[in-house]
Amino acid sequence: MSSTLGPHSLAFRVMRLCRPSFHVDSPLRVDPLDLFTGEDLLDDPVAAYQLPRLFSQFVNRKAGEPDLTYCNRFELQSPTDALGLSGLLILPLAFGAIYLGETFCSYVSINNSSNFEVRDVIIKAEIQTERQRLLLLDTTKSPVESIRSGGRYDFIVEHDVKELGAHTLVCTALYSDGDGERKYLPQFFKFSVANPLSVRTKVRSIKDSTFLEACIENHTKSNLYMDQVEFEPAQQWSATILKADEHSSEFNCRTREIFKPPSLIRAGGGIHNYLYQLRLSSSQMKVDGSNILGKFQITWRTKLGEPGRLQTQQIIGSPIVHQEIELQLLEVPSLTILERPFLVCLNLKNQTDRKRGPFEVWSSQGDPCEEKAVIVNGVQKLVLPQVEAFSSTDFKLNLIATRLGIQKITGITVFDMKEKKTYDPLLDLEIFVYAD
Repeated sequence: MSSTLGPHSLAFRVMRLCRPSFHVDSPLRVDPLDLFTGEDLLDDPVAAYQLPRLFSQFVNRKAGEPDLTYCNRFELQSPTDALGLSGLLILPLAFGAIYLGETFCSYVSINNSSNFEVRDVIIKAEIQTERQRLLLLDTTKSPVESIRSGGRYDFIVEHDVKELGAHTLVCTALYSDGDGERKYLPQFFKFSVANPLSVRTKVRSIKDSTFLEACIENHTKSNLYMDQVEFEPAQQWSATILKADEHSSEFNCRTREIFKPPSLIRAGGGIHNYLYQLRLSSSQMKVDGSNILGKFQITWRTKLGEPGRLQTQQIIGSPIVHQEIELQLLEVPSLTILERPFLVCLNLKNQTDRKRGPFEVWSSQGDPCEEKAVIVNGVQKLVLPQVEAFSSTDFKLNLIATRLGIQKITGITVFDMKEKKTYDPLLDLEIFVYAD
């Protein structure tokens, strides 16, 4: 069996199968009327009606008459001529740009250029990357019986591109030539895979909510039409996409729900931003230390509908650390009057797997040198009953303001009477105190 050193009867030819591109006419076409008239001439209604008709009698040739001089080749014959599209499509002349997430599809033809027939042809095609080798076609079990002189054998291979960097399409043929000699032919077709887009994320945590901002940037030379940008949250999270308010008619809203228009990200650095609000699921309240938020599923199409799909890696947020006992403010009155008692509604949440309590709630003094502007009115310590595991209880605290203007409610503290443990106080809250 000989290899590539000697002459071969067979040879591989490869063409990438992808959507064609538009053929654009480069010459600029014009309307002759624009060359001989001013911009304001057609402001006169009579001239606007009569001039184009009179002008066309002298400039345009008769219908069906061939223009052998090509003197009208730069004239607009119809409004669509201004687009520069000839109506023709161009097939790819080379592999072109291949991007991560696309499907590489190739038409392969093995040709017999000799004067005799070759027999028992075993064909293999595989993709080689820096990490792996993937077999796309193997005819070992059913070889091609023969390829006549001047004939060919064609096949199509497909591969979902999931790696960046250098790729090689390796096509090999093992065959018997006219003399019965067994020959081996390998051919290599190299191409590179680039990243079509980048996803940059920012994570912000505000109280019980986590906000995830994603910025998608287009690195290709063509526009990308995003069919789907979906965030798949981890098991303990639920996600809601936040969008700007759109003032549109009810008909347009229904149409958008049925025919969802894709988001356009323009070529060469165009961006599109997405914002999601994440909340912990009620059944997964205790997930200490878990900081995996989820991942994005992105699908898009290019200008002629060529599809692509990417999945990001897991997006990492700040580690989740829950307090065993958490105190939250639910409601404060909209109007607070000086030296007049008011009630604030609070919630005490038990985030452990066992019953806790009873509890005492009071307002700590803080800085002894500074008198507090908002203090507890009446009994200084409020006693709360036990709270079941992963449950909460609502209660009201009676307060009174002693100074006018912007004041802070500070130092509201929870104490576990059984565990003899004090928990972090409620975050400071600003209120405005009015005169009576």
